[in-house]
Amino acid sequence: MGKLCCGAVAFALLSVGLGSVQAQNYLTGSVAGPNGPEAGVWVIAETKDLPTRFARIVVTDDEGRYLVPDLPRAEYDVWVRGYGLVDSPKVKATVIPAPAGTGMTLDLAAVPAPSEKEAAQYYPAMYWFSLMHVPDESEFPLGKMSSQSEWLHTVKQGGCQSCHALGTPGTRAIPDMFRKGGEVDSFNAWKERVTAGSSRAAMARDMARLGEPGLRAFAQWTDAIEKGALPFARPERPKGAARNLVVTVWDWSQSTYYLQDLVATDRRDPRVNANGRVFGSAEMSTDLVPILDPKANSTSAVVHPVRDPRTPSTRSDPFGPSPYWGAEPVWDSRTLNHGPTMDEKGRVWFSARIASGPNPDFCKSKAHPSAKGVPLEGEARRHLSVYEPKKGQWKLVRTCFPADHLAFGFDEDHTLWTSSGAGGANVLGWLNRYVYERTGDEAKAQGWTPFVLDTSGDGKRGAYVQPDEAVEPKKDKRIAIDMLSVAVSPLDGTVWGAAAGYPGGIVRVAPGANPTFTALTEYYEVPLPGYGPRGGDIDTNGTFWVSLASGHLGRFDRSKCKVLNGPTATGRHCPEGWTFHALPGPQLRDVKVEGSAEVSSSTWVDWQGILGLGKNVPIAMGDGGDAVYALVKGEFVTLHLPYPMGVFPKSLDGRIDDEKAGWKGRGLWTTSGTRTLFHSESGKEGSPKVVKLQMRPDPLAR
Repeated sequence: MGKLCCGAVAFALLSVGLGSVQAQNYLTGSVAGPNGPEAGVWVIAETKDLPTRFARIVVTDDEGRYLVPDLPRAEYDVWVRGYGLVDSPKVKATVIPAPAGTGMTLDLAAVPAPSEKEAAQYYPAMYWFSLMHVPDESEFPLGKMSSQSEWLHTVKQGGCQSCHALGTPGTRAIPDMFRKGGEVDSFNAWKERVTAGSSRAAMARDMARLGEPGLRAFAQWTDAIEKGALPFARPERPKGAARNLVVTVWDWSQSTYYLQDLVATDRRDPRVNANGRVFGSAEMSTDLVPILDPKANSTSAVVHPVRDPRTPSTRSDPFGPSPYWGAEPVWDSRTLNHGPTMDEKGRVWFSARIASGPNPDFCKSKAHPSAKGVPLEGEARRHLSVYEPKKGQWKLVRTCFPADHLAFGFDEDHTLWTSSGAGGANVLGWLNRYVYERTGDEAKAQGWTPFVLDTSGDGKRGAYVQPDEAVEPKKDKRIAIDMLSVAVSPLDGTVWGAAAGYPGGIVRVAPGANPTFTALTEYYEVPLPGYGPRGGDIDTNGTFWVSLASGHLGRFDRSKCKVLNGPTATGRHCPEGWTFHALPGPQLRDVKVEGSAEVSSSTWVDWQGILGLGKNVPIAMGDGGDAVYALVKGEFVTLHLPYPMGVFPKSLDGRIDDEKAGWKGRGLWTTSGTRTLFHSESGKEGSPKVVKLQMRPDPLAR
């Protein structure tokens, strides 16, 4: 390696925040504080010189050594961050053209936090959220809440924190706008606050569920923090395999928008779109689909079209003046584009609103096979679309059923299965891609089926009673549920998903030869201590993993069930199939049952071991913990996303770019999923992020 600057000189430069050093391809060195080497802290190298803001982050090893690999040519700010520290002054380091494999040494000085208060400013949001007072179990029923766990479900995944984390700087203090110069107390300030911004309808709805006790809890929480309350638990620094992590962060989109999901490849074959562009969905914030080119470190966007120009925009939704953005709404989306997935040809499919108004007539006509069983009246909130990147062309598909998340099957027709979110249609919908591509007939290519349990026990679907009717002998039973997530099992082609709510459950659908009439459903309610399922995924052995509002990663093994069908198989018949793994982080201080204050929106299973921790490893999002959690041999490996704080990952995708390149040729992708990035470290000036995670064999691997 080319040692262009001695460690002592670089150390002195960093200590005063002056000067510049030149690096070649990579930076390496050590981090030390007053008491010696600092293990398990982050070294961050960030630049604005590239077409979009770029940062690469690594972790120090047991001896405080680090190596930041493969830095593009640019001038970087380099600094140290870690739990128990405050950010060190930044030093300039310039990466210049040089022979491959050369770099420089830059020793860095860690700065211990002067007090616990300063240290706590770097703690993930859930450590602050865990201070919130939760009514004791003995106080329930309380308002509309039947139990403490139902109350928590509303505050966590069932409401507030499905959109953003509680405990970020912007949530743990009340903006002056609502205080009105100190004239308004915290209770009434919070009452006003939940009517602000573009999400006022959803916030007001969720707070109405909690009632005055909820407002009091929020007011007490922010009052306590204002008076100096600090988290009672401290986060651990990365250890073990977590120190092998390399995190790369790019800006994309705009500060007034947010990102819901992204896609980088075909889930069924992660070699598709190798080294290609990554596509995002901005949901209710804009019709601009953000695109990242990770090779060029550049971003772009395309406009998602609508079929009907009269389709309304979220700009006309209820809006309350915002302390961040003022009196005018900043969201402007007609398509609500969501849940992207990629096919084997590299085309990107979205669930998106392409038109408004009542469903087409064929959705209700008995001439359509699926409408014979369940005519779909009303209006589907989202439909389907597909973007061909090579041609820059869109195709739009009007569906009768509401589409939310998407997953391709393993059948020859490349069936695209959809969840319906909170669509209320109570059906499972799909698009037969082969039929659609051959005929262009969107009505003929789509289908849907009700969720019907085999309560007759004969192993096939027959006549069934409706959801509001009692189970009858020799008849099956339809249930009224909607799936929030969707996943197709590579083992047997069954379709799985999570039915959100309290306590909620998971769904397995065996499509059969003609799903409209043959699909059979199994439903498994989540038993305590778990509750509140959201996003889930199936592994290649047929085991389902799901994120739970209780602060657990839930595991459901169907092979352990003693009953699979018959009159008792209506949801509570297989508690033995469930196992719960408490997510990392503290439990809320007033909650006595096992679990975590963590809020995990979804789980993704690494079928092929792309990250390097093994095949079939489930990885839960750490939306309140600035992390994702990989469950490896029964223990969580916490993979931190330390900068910027408040990333709030909501989904993962894994891609293999070059199988011969080892860890450098593969990685996982996520995006900042919070709707309120301005509540976090980035503030109003920050932009949504794309994040890539890679695991080296050791913390110093180049």
